[in-house]
Amino acid sequence: MNMLRALFVRREAGIAVMIVLFCLAVGAIKPQFLSLDQLRIILLLTPLIMIAAMGQMMVIVARHVDLSIGSTLGFSAMVSGMLYRFDVDWFGFDVPWWTGIPVSVVVGALLGFGNGVLIQLFRLPAIIVTLGTLSLYRGLTFIISNAKQIDRQWIPSEIKGLSQTSPFTFPEFLPVVGKFNIPWIVVLAFGIAVLAYLFLMHTRMGRQIYAIGSNPVAAPLRGINVTQVTLTVFTISGALAGLAGIMYASRWGFVNPSNTGNGFEFQVIAAVVIGGVSINGGVGTVLGTVLGVLLLGCVAAALPLLGIPGTSQAAIYGAVILIALLIDRTVRQQGIVGLRRVRP
Repeated sequence: MNMLRALFVRREAGIAVMIVLFCLAVGAIKPQFLSLDQLRIILLLTPLIMIAAMGQMMVIVARHVDLSIGSTLGFSAMVSGMLYRFDVDWFGFDVPWWTGIPVSVVVGALLGFGNGVLIQLFRLPAIIVTLGTLSLYRGLTFIISNAKQIDRQWIPSEIKGLSQTSPFTFPEFLPVVGKFNIPWIVVLAFGIAVLAYLFLMHTRMGRQIYAIGSNPVAAPLRGINVTQVTLTVFTISGALAGLAGIMYASRWGFVNPSNTGNGFEFQVIAAVVIGGVSINGGVGTVLGTVLGVLLLGCVAAALPLLGIPGTSQAAIYGAVILIALLIDRTVRQQGIVGLRRVRP
């Protein structure tokens, strides 16, 4: 009983219950929602958000916010796309297909590091700095691409295959499951989540991120290098947004300077907040963030089945955020469920 009680006082349990109830409600209206095909659709809707959400979670736990991740994703994806398109003109040979992955990650990390430097150099709020770089990085995307799209034929088939092929092979005696596969991009996203958990829970830097978010005034007095931690979380956020950029090219097969990553920051922040990460810093878990991403994936997958136009998706995301925040506030005030605070 004590173990069950300890389980259900966690915020993550409430999110998991919301996912189950939502799926059952939609399944009652549209039974096809509760199928393996629909599960695959949900999983394919989540990797980009999940990858970037791991970095955004660290930033928010450290009592900041990164509004520029959508533009970082778009710029990184465009740089990698141009690398594939103009490789012969630039280098005189075809670059290996995997080259775009580290290039996109490094470009994203540099943009994220730039955010951190501006925040620490001018002592400005992160929301102001990243609001500015959101427009700056988007403008740079238009400039370097000359406002031209990277079409599908320029994206290597191996990159596109990351969203279509699976590392798992199910036995032939499981005919139903055998039709279901988990693409590489989904495996990568969950792998990033595992690495984020190990970093936050089992490294000194991870504990310092929580310490700064819990009490930024006392953190320097305890010997924590606030500048180093701030630069680290923004660099990680940028690097993961860059990785999401090349995965965007894999998932959709093109890179458009105006559409790629547009509004992406809203989806990521929605997943993080729904997952129980406090906007006041110091609180949040990887598991909660993963569940928040999955809840948004379920919502996005349910919209077409329910006949709700995609233009309403932003409104629904906003409503889900408000409902999650109201439920969390009510539960905490009544003392029924305590939001888990992780301390170093």
